[in-house]
Amino acid sequence: MSKRSNKQALEQFKMEAARDVGVDLSQNYNGDLTSKQAGSIGGQMVKKMVEDYENKMKEN
Repeated sequence: MSKRSNKQALEQFKMEAARDVGVDLSQNYNGDLTSKQAGSIGGQMVKKMVEDYENKMKEN
């Protein structure tokens, strides 16, 4: 996977996590987010990554 497609996938993942926690995230500038909103997005991303890892471990 190229760096560009990795960046696009991460951006899509971030947008999905923001939607999950009810934060309106734009494609461009997001400097108006509160620390709580940004932390919620990051926390949701980590939660999804852990869940994905755990599911993959169960498959093996």
